Amino acid sequence: MKAIKFTSVVFFILLIAACSSEKKEKEALEKDDTSKVFIITLDGLRWQELFSGADSLLVENKEYVTNTKGLKEKFWRESAVERREVLFPFIWGEVAVMGQIHGNRLQASKINLTNGMHFSYPGYSEILTGKADDKNIFSNDKIPNPNTTILEIAEKSEAYKGKVAAFGSWDVFPSIINEERSGLYVNAGFRKAKGDDLSDKEIFLNELQDETPSPWGTVRLDVFTHHYAIETLKKKHPKLVYISYGETDDFAHDGEYDSYLESANRTDNFIKKLWYFTQQDAFYKGKTTFIVTTDHGRGTEPLATWKHHGNNVKDTDQVWVIAFGDKIESKGEITKEEQLYTNQIAASVTKLLDLEIATDSIGKPFSFIKEE
Repeated sequence: MKAIKFTSVVFFILLIAACSSEKKEKEALEKDDTSKVFIITLDGLRWQELFSGADSLLVENKEYVTNTKGLKEKFWRESAVERREVLFPFIWGEVAVMGQIHGNRLQASKINLTNGMHFSYPGYSEILTGKADDKNIFSNDKIPNPNTTILEIAEKSEAYKGKVAAFGSWDVFPSIINEERSGLYVNAGFRKAKGDDLSDKEIFLNELQDETPSPWGTVRLDVFTHHYAIETLKKKHPKLVYISYGETDDFAHDGEYDSYLESANRTDNFIKKLWYFTQQDAFYKGKTTFIVTTDHGRGTEPLATWKHHGNNVKDTDQVWVIAFGDKIESKGEITKEEQLYTNQIAASVTKLLDLEIATDSIGKPFSFIKEE
């Protein structure tokens, strides 16, 4: 009987200690007032769909759409405004109210790449490093990036060490981020969650990913990238997060316009869930900024070049940028003449995080970020 009582007392003490530890950890998270930033990319999503919704020349084209009737019912509306709202309900229903959307060339808002390649590795490198490097980054080969990304700069700073995480559907991201040199956490391609403290959901995701065939050999389905990211946010609370969704580009290359639209619509919902999570978590709420963009454009001739990109395809340097959150003024869709560039994103992130970076060789921060 005494042994039972002693065990109960020990258990009770340990329980109190655990609760006290959790309380202190929660209080520390709530008190952390440093800025948090999410960089999110949708691979190869055209500005045409973002600003005008489903393309009239593609939505009924049986070469690219399996069920034209079903696709039209879901995504076709008479006006471009209605079409974009049904395709991207979160972006046009909520982000357009609280943030800014740039890159509608029909409204003279222009954003361009500065690299001359117009495909993924050079595009992502430009986004994350703030400069084009056509001399060294001219293929999608898995070559460690010789340039330093903003993720690495943050990881090696005192304020953000151990608080940077990257997730991608494409298996080249460990090279783009130069995982070995940077030392930051990267879950990309078909990698699983690792560690001794895996959540039940992470264990399930690891099993499910093994058992779910991807249409592509180098890109996993975005649902895995998204949920691995969510679980890490819950557990580790990184301050700088990079998430790259890849399906839109691969479905486009495959000529599956219906799947391309479905994926874009699904990713809109992923971004919504990420934002809602940050607004319900004390660590992120009121201290978080999202920057959403793409690595390259696509051909602007619907029936000839929409599947393709690269410097041999006209206008594939045309991109877009969305920003919303704590440090962004609410201006909605920008309908005035402007010229912005992808190489401004890295400097903008350093400004948001209050990190030092040499800006003489990279783009300048976007002017739409609020001044302190």
